Amino acid sequence: MRSLILLVCLSLFLSGCSLNADNVSAFGNPSPTPFQPGTENASDSLYADSAPTPLFLPTVSLPTAAPTDTPIPTIPPTPTIPPVINPLTGLPQPDPSRLERHPMAIKVANYPRYVRPQSGLTLADQVFEYYIEGGLTRYIAIFYGNDSEWVGPVRSGRFFDEHIARMYQSYLVFKFADKRVLEYLRSTDIADFLVVPTEGSCPPFHFMTTRKLEAYNNNYFNTTLWGECVRKNGLPADKPYLSGNFSYDPPQAGGVEGVRVFTYYSKFSYNQWQYAPESHEYFRFQETGDTLDGKEEAYAPLMDNVTGLQVHAANVVVLFVYHEFANPYQEDDEVYHIDLTGSGEAYVFRDGVGYPARWNRLYKNQPLLLTTLTGEPIPLRPGITFYEVVGSNSYASQGDGEWFFHHTTP
Repeated sequence: MRSLILLVCLSLFLSGCSLNADNVSAFGNPSPTPFQPGTENASDSLYADSAPTPLFLPTVSLPTAAPTDTPIPTIPPTPTIPPVINPLTGLPQPDPSRLERHPMAIKVANYPRYVRPQSGLTLADQVFEYYIEGGLTRYIAIFYGNDSEWVGPVRSGRFFDEHIARMYQSYLVFKFADKRVLEYLRSTDIADFLVVPTEGSCPPFHFMTTRKLEAYNNNYFNTTLWGECVRKNGLPADKPYLSGNFSYDPPQAGGVEGVRVFTYYSKFSYNQWQYAPESHEYFRFQETGDTLDGKEEAYAPLMDNVTGLQVHAANVVVLFVYHEFANPYQEDDEVYHIDLTGSGEAYVFRDGVGYPARWNRLYKNQPLLLTTLTGEPIPLRPGITFYEVVGSNSYASQGDGEWFFHHTTP
């Protein structure tokens, strides 16, 4: 049995203040000013409670024993040092030094189809997919705990990317943008975090000679070299404070079986996630052709050219978000503003179960908080999280463990 759900999220986004911008730049220490009431007691410091707690060893008193010819060895207790946890995956971080830097939010193409397989999507901590124009979608992948010499193909930026850069205190890596978008981004207080191609080795964009792609779709970013560019150019390298909510224990709130999740953006762009109980992950399948003239949907596994693995996620989250045009000229060529502020409807899929939820942007410089419809936080399963962003007028239905989301926009 399928139910129809219609949702609307009407929120406005706060833009930043003007700063000068160069080709590569960053945004200082973001303020944790709450977006919503009820958080007035939040700390004024971005780094409050972020320092590791010192480990103090207890004083050990050994019992007094009678003298013997053989001295009794004193063995001090062995301290147990907890692992450093990546706040964007909930997993132990093999190289904690990577968490001392700002993340990189990198735009990755999904069309034209011949750019597939993309590079690096299975190494990202979190990935957002959203509608751009012409029935097509694009990814923005957040790299924090991992590095990759090849991420891409890198494509142009959109207004929506500002939300991601702010939420993750990240550098925003993209291959230029529409003039209206680029001029706006360069006028904000994240201007110093914009990373676009220039001459020379910084930023570290490069071409993949092993693939027969035109230059426009053959630009990749090397995250392993970005740290040196940050040092060379005196860009912000302070440790960000980022929060996360992960647990292997499933949510207490009741859910409905969710072993296949379909997202239909248009006749040209649609995908599905299939749950594999042996790995507790969802695996991505992408369309291979349009559905014009009554053609049936056709899918193939979406692979990663770097790792050779199928794109997968421990969590798939569908976000219903308000889309709008600022003026008729932007409507003509689909220059969308996707308002990821405030809160809205969501669906969280983990462990083969789907949970009706709400997304909440409590702070402009922190990841989203996901809660039940009554406000209790929903923990994500440790691992990669993949967000599908659809319009607030979109609809959903489900039955027999299959969920269907049909994207609609103004």
